Amino acid sequence: MIRKTFFRHIAVALVVAAAFGSSPARADQGFQSWINKFYQTAAKSGITQATYRKAFAGVRTPDPAVLEKAAYQPEFKHKIWEYIDARVNPYTKRVGQEMAAKHARTLDAIERHFGVDRTILLAIWSMESNYGAILSKDDRLHYVPRALATLAYADPKRSKYAKTQLVAALKILQSGDITPRELTGSWAGAMGHTQFIPTSYLLYAVDADGNGHRDIWNSVPDALATAANLLRKNGWQPGETWGYEVVAPANAARYSGQTKTLGQWAALGFVRPSGKGFRNPKMRAELKLPSGGGGPAFLMTRNFFVIKRYNASDSYALGVGLLADQIAGYAGMQQRWPRPDGSLDISEKFELQNRLKELGYYDGEVDGNFGSGSKAAIQAFQAQNGLTPDGEPTQHLLRALRK
Repeated sequence: MIRKTFFRHIAVALVVAAAFGSSPARADQGFQSWINKFYQTAAKSGITQATYRKAFAGVRTPDPAVLEKAAYQPEFKHKIWEYIDARVNPYTKRVGQEMAAKHARTLDAIERHFGVDRTILLAIWSMESNYGAILSKDDRLHYVPRALATLAYADPKRSKYAKTQLVAALKILQSGDITPRELTGSWAGAMGHTQFIPTSYLLYAVDADGNGHRDIWNSVPDALATAANLLRKNGWQPGETWGYEVVAPANAARYSGQTKTLGQWAALGFVRPSGKGFRNPKMRAELKLPSGGGGPAFLMTRNFFVIKRYNASDSYALGVGLLADQIAGYAGMQQRWPRPDGSLDISEKFELQNRLKELGYYDGEVDGNFGSGSKAAIQAFQAQNGLTPDGEPTQHLLRALRK
């Protein structure tokens, strides 16, 4: 089990102190009444009064931060390349390889037992919690019973989901796997390093470190084994890849969404950028064109769709597969996304930040993400070099930095 740092203790203590009502805030009578009445539902699932009292001791009001986050769910979608850039990049690759070395013995054991490739698990860990980094951010942590009770009480759209997850969370608490003060998660109840909702935890949680507790919050072995167990039970094919990037013929769009053997795809002119053949020509795969007919193409095998049992998004499963390949040491994508003219790919984004850092304009993390610090650095460079100080990362700016 990984050792919790002093700062981790402080962060969790602050979050849970608020959840347990150490604030002098006046109790919300309607919320209190809802909690009292909901015990009848929980009791039907075997939750004891002792567990229920322990779960809600000191919880006086709904969690306002949960309602704020639930209300702010933007409808727009990022372009596929923006989504992939943020998740598959030199930073996530480097940290993944560091974690692969650090947890090699654990990953050896999980790989032998479940047959799931370690790099897939590392990529999921990255996608779900930035290798556990979000667990130390108190603004991302909520006391799960309070958060779910808040949604069940005050969010009609999510009430049914929240009630089901709340009962599951109470079962977790009653099992003794985790204490109330450690039962933290996202605003919607996703928990631990690998972000399992309570019902999924009950289905797949594993005690991999052998300490008698299934602890995905503090134990990396338990968290990674739990993810592996989910994939394996949903049909993961050991020793097989998730899919292949392919160079598509001009008429590729007509085949989008069709399933054929890899051999049949090759006969239609779909080839790997490296020129190598497919590992198993008889394996069936579905053609995906994430950015339309003019962009990169992928042939997705069954394991791609198993990854989607973790998260139903094609973009998510593609991100996991691409990052897993890079952690394993394979080259990244060989074809460019159809980005707008003048925009940067992910390697160029890192180069731009590095050059700003070398010139003394930027002192933040080189991660390919352009927040306020990066934009301020760009504006400072632009202003001192006769460029329009718009703060935008572009090819024109990168060329200027290279000079």
